[in-house]
Amino acid sequence: MATGGGKAAALLLGLLLLLCVLRHGAAQRYNAIWSFGDSISDTGNLCVGGCPSWLTTGQSPYGETFFGRPTGRCSDGRVIIDFLAEHFGLPLPPASKAGGDFKKGANMAIIGATTMSFDFFNSIGLSDKIWNNGPLDTQIQWFRQLLPSVCGNDCKSYLSKSLFVVGEFGGNDYNAALFAGRSMAEVRGYVPRVVSKLVRGLETIVRSGAVDVVVPGVLPIGCFPIYLTLYGTSNAADYDRDGCLRSYNGLSYYHNALLKRSLASLQRTYPHARIMYADFYTQVTHMIRAPHNFGE
Repeated sequence: MATGGGKAAALLLGLLLLLCVLRHGAAQRYNAIWSFGDSISDTGNLCVGGCPSWLTTGQSPYGETFFGRPTGRCSDGRVIIDFLAEHFGLPLPPASKAGGDFKKGANMAIIGATTMSFDFFNSIGLSDKIWNNGPLDTQIQWFRQLLPSVCGNDCKSYLSKSLFVVGEFGGNDYNAALFAGRSMAEVRGYVPRVVSKLVRGLETIVRSGAVDVVVPGVLPIGCFPIYLTLYGTSNAADYDRDGCLRSYNGLSYYHNALLKRSLASLQRTYPHARIMYADFYTQVTHMIRAPHNFGE
């Protein structure tokens, strides 16, 4: 998605989505917010110590509508997790790699993050397509390293009063394979492994003490301009009624369907937790169909 009005609309849309998912949130209070994810959520981890020269999000016009400068966020202002923190009266979640006081939470998300580790991509011949060191397992390690300074020996009690947002995860796993020319059938074959890895990470977070956990699904990638540009065809049957590529949206739909089933199972295993699926796919589809309703 681009910066400017479209990005701002998407961010506000995501905020409203998350607030709707948090049905009990009107009177809810949290002591902290903890975020894991990729470029949709990163609040500066990739730019700690300075943004890489090739990173466009480290340049204008990124950040101009709120911070007045680029902050490493993939937005012209704030990202979804910022709005969510503001809603609950918490500070904007600081990038975990930046150091500082994390008693009100932290953001482990980093641009380009994948669900799967480097070993997975190496095993399928895609090690050269993964360019950062922040997959889900690593983000959980960063989170655990922060805890002694935040909650000492009583972390389960502290974290039970926090909000966790984990994802979305999966988009970059599929991007790496698709952009490398792997077939759709092969990439669909990765989905169960990606979802299983994500659920194992969620289980680790819940066992650490998390109770309220929001897990977004992936977006309808068949509607993304980059996919429409790279994989567009002259066959009208390849497109749905919204002008999006059917097979690529089908990949996203398959991931989300499997994720929802897996989250339901995880919820049964941990009935004390509130594991909430956030349906980014449907909400973005609404935005595509009626952009005038979202500031476009």
